[in-house]
Amino acid sequence: MCARPNRRAVLLGLLGGGLAAAMPSYIVLTHPAVSTASPIPGLPDGLIPDGLLPAPPPPPDPSAIAAKYADVVPHEWGLAVTGTNTRLAVPGRRIALTFDACGGPQGDGVDADLLAMLEREKIPATLFLNSRWIDANPALTAQLATNPLLELANHGTRHLPLSVTGKSAYGITGTTSPAEVIDEVWVNHNRLHTITGTPPRWFRPGTAHCDEVAASIVRDLGEQVVGFTVNGDAGATLPVAKVQAAVTSALPGSIVIMHVNRPAGATAEGLAPAVSQLRSTGVEFVTLSGAGGLA
Repeated sequence: MCARPNRRAVLLGLLGGGLAAAMPSYIVLTHPAVSTASPIPGLPDGLIPDGLLPAPPPPPDPSAIAAKYADVVPHEWGLAVTGTNTRLAVPGRRIALTFDACGGPQGDGVDADLLAMLEREKIPATLFLNSRWIDANPALTAQLATNPLLELANHGTRHLPLSVTGKSAYGITGTTSPAEVIDEVWVNHNRLHTITGTPPRWFRPGTAHCDEVAASIVRDLGEQVVGFTVNGDAGATLPVAKVQAAVTSALPGSIVIMHVNRPAGATAEGLAPAVSQLRSTGVEFVTLSGAGGLA
C-alpha cells in the first residue's frame, strides 16, 4: 500500500507548481523566515512570510507635530472638549473604573486598601500615573505593570492642564504652547513605554482639563484623551456614602474617575459596596483597552 501524502506536502507541492502562477505577486514563496500569525488562505498551517506582515507605523515626530499646530487657535476649554472620550463606545453592561495617581506635594501617597480591594475582588481597572508619582513609587509602579488586572495609562509629566495658550484649572496654570503640550505628554509616554514594554494608549490631563487643539496633538502622538462620565470620589474628598452613591449611579458605558494616591480618603471603603451592588445587576468592569472602543 502506498503511503498517503500529508496535507502540508500536497499544499507545498501545489505552491511549487501550477498554483504558484496564480498566486498574487506580493506573496514571496521563497522567503525562508515565517511567523505564526493569522492564517492566509492558501498557505499551509497558517504560516505567513515575514515580508507580508504589516509594517509598524512610524514613530511620531514631536518637532513636526509642534510645527503643525503652531498657529492653530483653540475655541474650546473644559472637561469634554472635541477629541475627549468620556464614555465607552459599546456600553453593553460594562463600566470602566479609572484611578488617577497625580503625584507632587501631598499627592505621592498610595491607597493600599484600594489596590488590595481591586486585587481581592478581581476588578480590572485603568490607572493613570503621573511621572511625579512614578518617581515617588518606582517599585510599586513596576509591580503594577505586571498585574494582568491593571492597565497603566498616562497622566502627564507635571500634572498640568493641557492647553496651547496657558489656560488654568483649579488654580493650576496649564501648558502654554504646542511644544509644552508635547512635553507634558511625551516624556511620561516614553517612561511608561519603558516600564510596561507597551506604549500607553490613553492620556488624562492634570485636572482633566484641555482644549481641542491639545487633544488633537495627543492623538497625533498616538494616544487618546480620556475624560469621565462619573466623578466617583471628587479627588478622594468624598465620604464613604457619597463615593458609594456616585459609583452606583454609573450607567452602562460610563467611565468613572477616582484616585489611588490619597490613602486618607474614603475611596476604597465606598467603592467596595458599590462594586458588589453593580455586579449584582450584571455589570462587568473592564479596562479602557478591554472596552471595545471609547466615545
